[in-house]
Amino acid sequence: MNAIADTGLLVALARDNDQYHGWAAEIGEQIDWPALTCEAVLAETAFHLRSSEEVIGMLRDNVVRVAFDRESHLDALHDLAVRYADRHPDLADLCLIRMSELYPRHVLITTDNDFRVYRRNKREAIPLLCPPRR
Repeated sequence: MNAIADTGLLVALARDNDQYHGWAAEIGEQIDWPALTCEAVLAETAFHLRSSEEVIGMLRDNVVRVAFDRESHLDALHDLAVRYADRHPDLADLCLIRMSELYPRHVLITTDNDFRVYRRNKREAIPLLCPPRR
């Protein structure tokens, strides 16, 4: 499966004690690696893992590949920020919504429930893989 990786997936894969680790490991067996992501997700992941080294290792080991040039999509990101202002999306979320528009055959893998509300191309649900609701 072609995938776009959000922070929650990457953190869960990296940490055995993460509440979503088992789910992430199962999903990981189904992904055609590397998963696509953006620099904002990598920054968030490094923050949560407290390790830039691990994130750089993910890039080096082809776990993820940066496939988004934020600078080329500023207008689209701004439009998304305005549209979803009431939800207070962070930059990573906005970039992932845009990536879903650019890579329509990729599934976004996330632990973030906001993606159930976000829409690509204004009205289209984003294909998601999320952990089961508890």
